Amino acid sequence: MANDEAALASVGPHLRTLRQRRGLTLTQLAEASGISVSTLSRLESGGRKPTLELLLPLARAYQVTLDELVDAPDTGDPRVHARPIVRHGSTFLPLTRRPGGVRAYKQILPPHKGADPEPQTHEGYEWLYVLSGRVRLVLGAHDMILTPGEVAEFDTRIPHRVVNPDPVPAEILNLFGPQGERMHVRARPAKG
Repeated sequence: MANDEAALASVGPHLRTLRQRRGLTLTQLAEASGISVSTLSRLESGGRKPTLELLLPLARAYQVTLDELVDAPDTGDPRVHARPIVRHGSTFLPLTRRPGGVRAYKQILPPHKGADPEPQTHEGYEWLYVLSGRVRLVLGAHDMILTPGEVAEFDTRIPHRVVNPDPVPAEILNLFGPQGERMHVRARPAKG
């Protein structure tokens, strides 16, 4: 019982550290999770016990498992159990588990149809490695085709877009820092 109480008492500080590492304010986290600022504050300070009803939306907002969210003891299993995230038609498979810092993803790009999307800019840095298929990278004034085995890395403040020009899916590995990860794979709260 004492171990359970200690584990519960450590959840609040861990949640605060996780939020701060992600560079989020309580207000931003409240918007992403649907939990009020006051409830989040009490949860982080230990004034409110964590419940499944509070932890599930936080895990979704952070894109982590419940074990990672509450810093559960390690089970000794090093395998990453990827849950696909679908954004803008692409599928992202997380290849790393730890929140914050650089995270790795396998991205499956469907064939591009229609007009080219506008180039985007955001804070961060991106690295990508083409596993299969071809990928079109438009980066500032450069327009190039990357093939399997080719790598690109760039400052994401430069206008850029990455599309698949072929009729079959392409697969790439991505490394994102926290800003790029939020831009590409961050969960969005359901509009209700």
